[in-house]
Amino acid sequence: MKLFDSELKVMEVLWEQGTKSARDIVDVLSQRIGWNKNTTYTVIRKCIEKEAVSREDPGFLCTPLVTRDEVARSETEQLIDKMFGGSSELFFSSFLKNQGISEEDAERLSRMIKEAK
Repeated sequence: MKLFDSELKVMEVLWEQGTKSARDIVDVLSQRIGWNKNTTYTVIRKCIEKEAVSREDPGFLCTPLVTRDEVARSETEQLIDKMFGGSSELFFSSFLKNQGISEEDAERLSRMIKEAK
C-alpha cells in the first residue's frame, strides 16, 4: 500500500490515538502542522478510498485498517524495488556504506538475520 506523506500524517494520529472522529483529527493536525478542516477531510477521504481507514457514522469515526508495520513493510519493499532492483543485499550494502554501523548495531542485525532464516 502506497501512502503519501499527507496520508501518513492522518495515519500517525490514528496509530497513536486509535479510533478518532474526523473532527478530532482536524484538531490534532491543525495544532501539529497547521492544516485546515478542508485539507484534513480531503486527506481522510483519500485514506478511506485506499482502504487504509474505515469511516463509521454517527460522528465520522475513523479507524485505521492497516498497521504502521504493514505500511512500513510495503514502503520498504517499494523502495528496494525502485532503487535497488528488488535486491535486499544491494539495499543493505548501500545503507552500510553510507551510514556506517556501530558494533552493537551490527550484533543486533546479525541476530535478526539469523532469526529471519
